[in-house]
Amino acid sequence: MWDTADAQFAAARAYFAEAGTLAAPRHATALDKTVGQWLTNCRRPGGLGKDTERAERRAAQLTAADPDWNPAALGWTVDWQRHHVGLKALLDEGAQLAEIVPGVTWRGDDIGRWLATQKRDWHRLNDEQQARLGEWGVEAAVRRRKTATAAGVKNGSARGGESFTRGVAALAQYVEREQRTVVPRQHSERITLDGQDHDVRLGLWVSNQKSRRDKLNAGQLAQLAELGMDWAQDG
Repeated sequence: MWDTADAQFAAARAYFAEAGTLAAPRHATALDKTVGQWLTNCRRPGGLGKDTERAERRAAQLTAADPDWNPAALGWTVDWQRHHVGLKALLDEGAQLAEIVPGVTWRGDDIGRWLATQKRDWHRLNDEQQARLGEWGVEAAVRRRKTATAAGVKNGSARGGESFTRGVAALAQYVEREQRTVVPRQHSERITLDGQDHDVRLGLWVSNQKSRRDKLNAGQLAQLAELGMDWAQDG
């Protein structure tokens, strides 16, 4: 059915046997073949050949190898599919969902960071994506604390300005997602406020707030204490 492409299809099946998915990055190889680029080409319009019947047979072969070989037909990207498979692999290996945090990888992909993004951007996922993740207990990140804190800053409960607003919002998002209050010094957190994305060097920001504790007002200290910063509490 593949004619001269038989070797590439064999390489694709070999890649699936190893990775559990045909959502290969473009640079992926198997059996000394550039299987990632080949699969990318297959997914393009007309990529399975101009002959309709032969294209349908080829699509059927790929579907038999991996029903999700063409994620665009499902409403998401190859990258999303590969990370989704990576999350399943980690869980199948015995990892707990709470243990899959940024920095936990599978075959070179940072599954922890991807998972945190899915929770944060849950409303952007389609129903099928939410259903697939929901089977493993993944759900939207709870942002009530972040929203209240950020609103409090903007309403004048603290005078730290936009920088403090972003810092507190980033800290709230981090605490809600990670369920811990210790922030690695090198950690950066991406947040969205008023429709704009911001990258906050959160670990450094927390360290700076702690070192200048005596310069923070009562409202600022109260917000930090609410987020679990023991050093911000009274006494």
